[in-house]
Amino acid sequence: MFIPLIVGAATSLFAGRPGEGYYVGLANFVEILTARGGPLLATGSFWFVLLVTFLWTAVNVVLHLGIGLALGLVLSRPTLRLRALYRVLLILPWAVPSYVTALAWKGMFHQQYGAVTGLIYAINDWFGASIEPIAWFSRFATAFAANVATNVWLGFPFMMVVTLGALTAVPADVLEAAEVDGATRWQRLTRVTLPMIRPALAPAVTLGAIWTFNMFNVVFLVSGGDPDGSTDILVSEAYRWAFTREAQYGYAAAYAVLIFLLLLVTTRLPAWLARKGAGR
Repeated sequence: MFIPLIVGAATSLFAGRPGEGYYVGLANFVEILTARGGPLLATGSFWFVLLVTFLWTAVNVVLHLGIGLALGLVLSRPTLRLRALYRVLLILPWAVPSYVTALAWKGMFHQQYGAVTGLIYAINDWFGASIEPIAWFSRFATAFAANVATNVWLGFPFMMVVTLGALTAVPADVLEAAEVDGATRWQRLTRVTLPMIRPALAPAVTLGAIWTFNMFNVVFLVSGGDPDGSTDILVSEAYRWAFTREAQYGYAAAYAVLIFLLLLVTTRLPAWLARKGAGR
């Protein structure tokens, strides 16, 4: 575990192609954080990509949690028929390798022959409207939406499974007591069920955020960073510096170190704040 981390951190202190590297110290980090002297929020700069990465992570985690929680609550109802069949079908997106799903969704967003485009045409024909073919990856909004749709499809089954597992630990007698006391279904959900399953959902949300933050497959295979690299996230940007921009391994390693530090801080900060609050 530690050897790759140490080698990566050491590589970030060098510049040049493989076999021709030379020591530059922290120069790679300075160039990254200063956008090489250009505008800090220019497309492709570290700070622009960081904002896109945070937006990407937040949108996906919220949708993963919302859809997974809703489906888990529905599938946990004992009166629901064919529950086992529904569970199997809804877990399938999680079972399929992510790169297969990413390529399938990329085809579905094809400008002329994609299934999503065809569905939009069918809806517009139904209402008698007409639209031009949608070039999904020619604008940031549509390309970003295509990436999010693909990753939500991949990610919601995990949250659904965690929710189903957490719900089995909610005592039935507690819910019955709340019902006897006159609590409505919404009150039982918000004041009994959700607080009791929150401890199980919290680490799942943290894991989901880390996985989404580093979800290279979807971004690279669906939008490919288009248009003009505006939908790239930090991990795909690091890949480009290593393998498509003259093999600048030191610069890419510096990106990797920054990604590691960002994840370390953002995942440990809530626990640190909680301990500090408890200490008061």
